[in-house]
Amino acid sequence: MPTRRWEHFDHDADIGVRGYGATRAEAFAQAALALAALITDPASIRPDQSVTIRCSAPDTERLLVDWLDALVYEMAVSDRIFGEFDVEIEGNVLRGDCRGETIDRARHQPAVEVKGATQTALRVARTPQGQWVAQCVVDV
Repeated sequence: MPTRRWEHFDHDADIGVRGYGATRAEAFAQAALALAALITDPASIRPDQSVTIRCSAPDTERLLVDWLDALVYEMAVSDRIFGEFDVEIEGNVLRGDCRGETIDRARHQPAVEVKGATQTALRVARTPQGQWVAQCVVDV
């Protein structure tokens, strides 16, 4: 099983996003990629534009929610989609470099509109195999 990967999981009317990585930062980056994959195929996103997002929170789980919410907000206000993420986390402060492009509705064919991250099924922890997992349900 690869160290870095993402997946979706079912949750009633909403959808869960889950990222795995060797570090918390990798798991957060993969969760962001899972979020983007709800909207379009990440392989279709050109990394032409870059935005840095910074956030902090009182704990690691809340940091994941704030990170994903910041991505949703940035994509909505700038009409962009991101497909590459470099994340650094020190304590409960995150800096994420996001690369993507302006949404091209014909080429990207957005599947859903993500409204925000929730605390439902929220988990940031190490797996028994030593990987980090970062997950939550997002409102679509």
